[in-house]
Amino acid sequence: MSKRVTFQSRRPSVSRVRGAVVAAGVGTSMVLGAGAAFAAGTADAPQASSLVTTATADSVAQQAAAQGKAAEHTAAKKAEEAKKKADAKKEAATKRAAKLAWEAPVDQYQLSASFGNDGSRWAHKHSGQDFAVPIGTPVEAAHEGTVVKAGPNGAGDGPAYGNAIVIKHGNGTYSQYAHLSQIDVHVGQHVEKGQKIALSGNTGNSSGPHLHFEIRTTPNYGSAINPVNFLHNHGINV
Repeated sequence: MSKRVTFQSRRPSVSRVRGAVVAAGVGTSMVLGAGAAFAAGTADAPQASSLVTTATADSVAQQAAAQGKAAEHTAAKKAEEAKKKADAKKEAATKRAAKLAWEAPVDQYQLSASFGNDGSRWAHKHSGQDFAVPIGTPVEAAHEGTVVKAGPNGAGDGPAYGNAIVIKHGNGTYSQYAHLSQIDVHVGQHVEKGQKIALSGNTGNSSGPHLHFEIRTTPNYGSAINPVNFLHNHGINV
């Protein structure tokens, strides 16, 4: 009895081939899909980076603007403070200048009767400071101002003063000069500190050549204050 030898074909079956092809196709698709996805992600990355950069730039710009405003505010505040200090210094200097903008009414003198003295020579206490000087000594305005009285009879304050002048000053005070031998100014005239306004004399109720000097709070007799103390307070020693 002869044996049948069966040989198996080594060629893959059609179904196996087809299955392999399908599997390969699926794998290929998966690989291609991943590659496409990677490619897409790579394409979107610059856009995302651009968005982040823009947001960062905006934030930096906002911070810079805020810092700029803060710096401007600080600078303005410092400038305002500096201006206030400068104004305060200027005002203080002006006050010092105004305080020192007085002088004695004559250059060389001896003090005689003082403010507040009393006695038989005066009907009331002495209302000013006397500067003993020779007749004809130049009399100067002790401070700048406007002449409000000038003439004989004490310029309206009474014959005891003889020839007299009263000057109104911007600080609300008045200065009076009496017993003059000559008057060189007129009512309404503006005079500067140190300007010659008269010559000293011995007119009126006078015991000898001298200048009678008063500081008043009004232009009229009866409002005098101590002229020496006043001048001292304004930096002038007499």
